[in-house]
Amino acid sequence: METAAKTPWKDYMGDVPMHLDYFDGSMFEMLESVAKQYPNYVAFDFMGRATSYKKLVEGVETCAKALKTIGVREGDRVTIAMPNCPQAIYLFYAVNLVGGIANMIHPLSAEKEIEFYLNESESVTAITLDQFYHKFERIRHNTRLVNIIIASIKDELSKPIKAGYMLTSGRKIEKIPEDAPVIMWKDFLKLSRCCFYNYKVKRGNDAPAVILYSGGTTGTTKGIVLTNRNFNALSQQVIATNPMFRPGDKMLAAMPIFHGFGLGVCIHTMLTHGGRCILVPRFTPKSYAKDLVKKRCNFIAGVPTLYEALLRLPSMDGVDLSCLKGVFSGGDSLSVELKKKLDKFLYDHKASIQVREGYGTTETVTACCLTPSHMFKEGSIGLPFPDTYIKIVAPGTEKELPYGEEGEILLAGPTVMTEYMNYPEETAQTLRTHADGLTWVYTGDLGTMDEQGFVYFKGRAKRMIVSSGYNVYPGQIENILDAHEKVQMSCVIGVPDPYKMQKVKAFVKLAAGVKPDKAVREELLAYCRRHIAKYAMPYDIEFKDDMPKTLVGKVAYRVLEEEELSKMQSNESKDSEQHESGNQ
Repeated sequence: METAAKTPWKDYMGDVPMHLDYFDGSMFEMLESVAKQYPNYVAFDFMGRATSYKKLVEGVETCAKALKTIGVREGDRVTIAMPNCPQAIYLFYAVNLVGGIANMIHPLSAEKEIEFYLNESESVTAITLDQFYHKFERIRHNTRLVNIIIASIKDELSKPIKAGYMLTSGRKIEKIPEDAPVIMWKDFLKLSRCCFYNYKVKRGNDAPAVILYSGGTTGTTKGIVLTNRNFNALSQQVIATNPMFRPGDKMLAAMPIFHGFGLGVCIHTMLTHGGRCILVPRFTPKSYAKDLVKKRCNFIAGVPTLYEALLRLPSMDGVDLSCLKGVFSGGDSLSVELKKKLDKFLYDHKASIQVREGYGTTETVTACCLTPSHMFKEGSIGLPFPDTYIKIVAPGTEKELPYGEEGEILLAGPTVMTEYMNYPEETAQTLRTHADGLTWVYTGDLGTMDEQGFVYFKGRAKRMIVSSGYNVYPGQIENILDAHEKVQMSCVIGVPDPYKMQKVKAFVKLAAGVKPDKAVREELLAYCRRHIAKYAMPYDIEFKDDMPKTLVGKVAYRVLEEEELSKMQSNESKDSEQHESGNQ
């Protein structure tokens, strides 16, 4: 479809086409067509055990029959609260095959968050791991859940590894009562025998298929509804922008499956092109490095904090990384300094490539812009994917700005979401159709574009903290703190951190008559742990007699950020002075 939108990047795409012919069908059908081409190729490796494409499709069909048996019907929402493990993949495609919608959530979410996700999506069935069962059980009566399926990491391990697992991590898992109202994974698979036909439901390209969560453009958590077409188009775009990819290439899938990047790029793109996913259920920089070297991975993706950690690992000394064909960074800005350090690191370890930065939003599944493999510009996040359009406008308007001028980044293309679930007003604010006939996503992010179409990310217009690659929305944490009877008001900020990029700190003005002591701080932190996911937990709560205010009476969070920064800087200069005097 030709459009009136400007495409200055057209002449700089190298061997990447401007337009693609997209697969017509569901996510499962795209996987199935590739599995027929490469039945004996390995689809994924999990802790020492490999599964072929043929076995993957058989596993998906077994799960689809079992889902049908327990009553999952077309359009039903099924919550998947899992790390990157085989059961999560089988179930993700099985939900698609029976015409359901996969509601993807973080398994480490706090109980109240899980309750919110289940109710927001009206989920009828959920699958999670045995170690998270008790969280689900405690909030189950407040939801519409009919079935909870419980999987265990040990079910998918080879015998020697299983023995080791049961002696270490497996021992720590709280036992599930014998009479618990759940379906254990092995029993779930047996239920497939009760279903012989009619478990495959034909769903169109534009049928809702997946719900991912994000703060949207105002920073309150919302479900983003994505279709079969969104995921399949992304898969083809990623491969088109990486012409060096070959079936059988290995991708280190450490980015989580409940995240657009992890699910869309590391899993779906690979599995619909004959790639091989190295599944990493519990990620640490050490385990990541080990898998990368041992498995000779060809493609890796990560957030800047991961790469920062990788550079510091002694285990990476002298390793040969000539196997790498693509190293991608997303989820947060890659500083010019870190890119230089990382490129030198790759060169020193025999890799013939450089890191390529991308940009995207969950509203477009994930990445929709990537540094081309043949040219790069300092500070740029690259060029749009095929059939994807980007323009820079005066924030909130349709007025396109001249090249080089900073404004709001707008995106259009085949990966644009359907809606924010249950938020029609926000959907209307974020998705707007312009005179060029395209529906544009107003990202709330600021950036510029040069004459050649290269895009530069300048910062977030919306208030957000990025901690270890996870988006943390201060407004949500403030709402939780403000609901506590001992809190009058709170303000949450991101504090610079050399490893996490930013860590979360809360400032609290206590209710009248409450003494700011250690016991109250501990009480508030314990309260936060029940309501806030681990990665978003404040590392500290500081009490304030009063909060700085803006002219319109809002809490001036920028003032608190500046105060915190100057405190840190003065501590650093004191440390260096002491160090100097100690050396004299």
